[in-house]
Amino acid sequence: QVQLVESGGGLVQPGGSLRLSCAASRSIGSVSAMGWYRQAPGKQRDLVARITRGGNTNYADSVKGRFTISRDNAKNTVYLQMNSLKPEDTAVYYCNADTPLRDYWGQGTQVTVSS
Repeated sequence: QVQLVESGGGLVQPGGSLRLSCAASRSIGSVSAMGWYRQAPGKQRDLVARITRGGNTNYADSVKGRFTISRDNAKNTVYLQMNSLKPEDTAVYYCNADTPLRDYWGQGTQVTVSS
């Protein structure tokens, strides 16, 4: 079992930056992939960024060039660096761990982009 705790969300002005962190309760070195998803009010939860055990990454088209996902296996932590934030990035951001048995989710962290 894996427990995930997100942090780093908050209120930021358009054009600003935030870095989200996702701390796992155990080693993530063997996890197939770690990802960040987001869900805006009234909308479905969508993939933002994903990083595999081998370090391969993929991003939603809407965040390419602005967001960067990374992982520190020694710290059991995954990060999402978000730059040039836009109001449409406003959502609850969830961390996900993709394991062979099941997916695990964090409780989410709110990101609000507003002037």
